Amino acid sequence: MGLNEWAYSTSESLLAEPLPRRWAHSLGVAKCARSLSAILGDDAELLEAAAVLHDIGYSPSIATTGFHPLDGARFLRDQEGADERVVSLVAHHSCALLEAEERGIRHELESEFELERPGLVDALLFCDMTTTPDGAHTTPAERVGEIVERYGPDTIVGRFIQRAAPEIYAAADRVERRLAAETAVGQPM
Repeated sequence: MGLNEWAYSTSESLLAEPLPRRWAHSLGVAKCARSLSAILGDDAELLEAAAVLHDIGYSPSIATTGFHPLDGARFLRDQEGADERVVSLVAHHSCALLEAEERGIRHELESEFELERPGLVDALLFCDMTTTPDGAHTTPAERVGEIVERYGPDTIVGRFIQRAAPEIYAAADRVERRLAAETAVGQPM
């Protein structure tokens, strides 16, 4: 079984039945990841696998800490023996260190899982923050607003996402610039 076939199967088994909306979001994030293949080169498959797996830590069958990046990464590492780069992307997706800090577990996340290279971290953040909870396309600003509204501005998630917003917008801008540069290269003069 190839990396992506395994990733989709694993994510579906953990999310589709208990959390169908989270599953739809994960499929949308993976679709976005596929659309970035031109700027990812050899890492395109890796990013798509991480994209479809990024929220598995919400699954009731594996959630232990209540912090989904950590729960998902630990499951992938300990139960699945997954590729360490996929595990790292899941652990650190979408500014997870800032949320871990809000939860008082930043050191735990940092010490257990290394950060993947910045271009891939940006790409996964871009995919997550341009996909609605139902899997449709959105803008980073709309997504941040939706998260604040859903969780409330004074909750852990609400505070974290507001703190993370400048980095989310900067990462999205970096990815969009890379896409524009790649498109320009392919255009006739």
